[in-house]
Amino acid sequence: MIRLKRTDSSNKDFVDLVKQLDAYLRITDGDEHDFYNQYNSIENLKHVVIAYTEDKPVGCGAFKDFENNSVEIKRMYTLEKNRGKGIASLILNELEKWASELNYDSCILETGIRQIEAVEFYKKNFYAIIPNYGQYKGIKNSLCFMKNLQNEKR
Repeated sequence: MIRLKRTDSSNKDFVDLVKQLDAYLRITDGDEHDFYNQYNSIENLKHVVIAYTEDKPVGCGAFKDFENNSVEIKRMYTLEKNRGKGIASLILNELEKWASELNYDSCILETGIRQIEAVEFYKKNFYAIIPNYGQYKGIKNSLCFMKNLQNEKR
């Protein structure tokens, strides 16, 4: 059984999962890792969701305030051995629910075009591709998405 926990970025399980995520991204991002990594600080994230299986952390995600009543989804990760079990979708749905409870209208995010599984995951979860925003404008290896939460009031 999968248990979800709402917490913040001071949670040790979250910190440990993010270290594993960063190791994975260091490989997939290649030479661009330092550029992307500067925007992935986990300090002061107030909205973090961790998934547990048998009391072991197996996945995480977070969001932070963005602009125009929107949140930015950050630090989505599932341990490789736990992928394909719907854990990431549960985490993302919980983040969306939490954002909606806080009266946010939408979620945005950026992922790399080389993270093929992530791109397909966000499409499967009804995220639409949007023009690259903020620091990702003009970055050809970035792909940005948005989902309107107003249509999904829970």
